[in-house]
Amino acid sequence: MASNVLIQSFSPFPTFSISAPPSAQINDIYTLINARYPSFPLSLANSLVFSTNAGHVLSLNDEVSSLRSGDALVTLRLTPRLLGGKGGFGSQLRAAGGRMSSQKTSNNDSCRDLSGRRLSTIKEAKKLADYIEHEPARLAAKAEAEKLKLENLERKLGITPSSSKNPETTAEVLSGKKHRFDDTEYLEKTNELKEGVKNAVSVALLKKKKKAKVASESTNDKEIPSKDAKEIKGAEKPASKTVPEEKVSTVIPVVVAVALDAVGA
Repeated sequence: MASNVLIQSFSPFPTFSISAPPSAQINDIYTLINARYPSFPLSLANSLVFSTNAGHVLSLNDEVSSLRSGDALVTLRLTPRLLGGKGGFGSQLRAAGGRMSSQKTSNNDSCRDLSGRRLSTIKEAKKLADYIEHEPARLAAKAEAEKLKLENLERKLGITPSSSKNPETTAEVLSGKKHRFDDTEYLEKTNELKEGVKNAVSVALLKKKKKAKVASESTNDKEIPSKDAKEIKGAEKPASKTVPEEKVSTVIPVVVAVALDAVGA
C-alpha cells in the first residue's frame, strides 16, 4: 500500500505531498521529488536531511512505511545541513560567561520588598536601631577613656589622682576641678621670653622708622625746582657781560668825531 508523504520544504520549494511505494526508503524520496520538481538538483541530496516534526533525523535506509501510524500521513521536514565551523565556539561562550559574571553586582538597595519598601531604607533603619542599642556602651567607653587621660595628666604633674581619693567621681567632675600650678622656674622663663619678644619687636620698629626718615630726607634734597635753576643761570650770565654806562657814553662820541674829520678832509 502506497504511503502519502507530506514534505515541509524550504524556499523556493513549497510544502507538498507525494505518494511513495510501500517498500520506498528515505533515500528514494529524493528521486520522487525530482520527478515532481525537475528543478530540484539531485546533486544536493548529500547536503539535505529528512527529520520528523519532533526533530528526529532519519537515516537514508529507513522505510517510509515504518513511519506511518494507521492511515495518517507521514509528515517529514526537509532541511539543509549546516556545515560546521572551525570550532572554538565553546571557549567563546565560556569567556563571555566569565565577563558577564565579573560584571555582576550585589547592590540591590534600589529594589523593593513585598511591602513596597526599598531595601536601602530597611538597611538604614537596621543600622540606626543597632547604633541606638549600643549607645550606652559607647558612652561608657568614652567616659573611661577621658578618666584615664585625666589620671595620666595628673601623674605627670605630680598630683595624686582624684579617682584614688574618691572612686565615685566621674570624669566630668575631675576635668572641671581647678589645680594650682607652682612651677616658679617655668613662670620665670616664660616671662623672660615674653620680655625678649617685646624688646625685639620694639627695636625692629625703631629701625624701620629711622630707615624711612633717612630715605625721605635724601629724596627731598635731590628734588630742586627747575624754575629756580633757570633763574640762577640767567642771573649769572648778564653779570659777566655788563659794561658801565660811563664807558658807553664816552666811546660813542669818539667814534662820531673820527667820522666827521674824515668827511671834512
